[in-house]
Amino acid sequence: MSTNLQAYQDYLVKEKNYSPLTVRAYIDDILSFQEYLQEQSISLEEVVYPNIRSWIVTLVEQNISTTSVNRKISALKSFYKFLLKTKQISVNPLLKHKSLKVAKKVQIPFSEKEMQDVFSNIDYSNDFESIRNRFVIELFYATGIRRAELINLKVNSIDELQKTIRVIGKRSKERIIPLLDCTLILYKLYKEQRNHLEVINNKEMLILSKTGNKVSESFVYRLINDYFSTVSKKEKKSPHVLRHSFATHLLNNGADLNSVKELLGHASLSSTQIYTHSSLAELKKVYQDAHPRNEK
Repeated sequence: MSTNLQAYQDYLVKEKNYSPLTVRAYIDDILSFQEYLQEQSISLEEVVYPNIRSWIVTLVEQNISTTSVNRKISALKSFYKFLLKTKQISVNPLLKHKSLKVAKKVQIPFSEKEMQDVFSNIDYSNDFESIRNRFVIELFYATGIRRAELINLKVNSIDELQKTIRVIGKRSKERIIPLLDCTLILYKLYKEQRNHLEVINNKEMLILSKTGNKVSESFVYRLINDYFSTVSKKEKKSPHVLRHSFATHLLNNGADLNSVKELLGHASLSSTQIYTHSSLAELKKVYQDAHPRNEK
């Protein structure tokens, strides 16, 4: 390993406090690029952008995924920023590089039947954990909130009188979402169970573990995955799929895009439009069934 690369590795460990796995991944990506350069007798410090672009083409031709290519270039960017900072180079060869566009994977929402099954066909107990779990699923589907938004809900986030919930989203942006009566019924059941916990360490947080602590994002992910594994064979079963289901089902049942945008807390309509593919499929079906010119 070259002196500069060793210094960079030390920088990642000692100053950036990156985990050993992350450091190893960064160094491996840079070593891979260095190996490519050796065939052309070019050192890492002599690189110009056409060298990097040529490597990108080689990676793509090897059927390396766009995500993996972008990850490798991200490692190079970090390395060359370090070399610039330590004055080993005078120009960052990646200064004007733009990441390759990654095709967005279409998220497949849960069907309305699957949602009905998770509420009706699972035998929930009357203990704290079962009621909390059902309440969490209900909140995701009834409000479309994000996982991070859910775990950061406070005990005063829900206004029972106004039938609303106050959510703090990205960039600390607040939004108010109306609540269904069925959601409020579950909330009251959960609140009663929560009040009977022996210990509550995070009193201000709404969603708690049985030990009275704030729940983690990984815990919530496992909760959703476990419950939906019993009613759905879809590959991905996560809080985000529930958010996607919320938006898709609203659009399928006549909600307008702007309203769904506000409920989701999106800054622009373009973010909300990714949820319209399912509603478009439903629209096509209605169109085919209703149009006089369509041959039945």
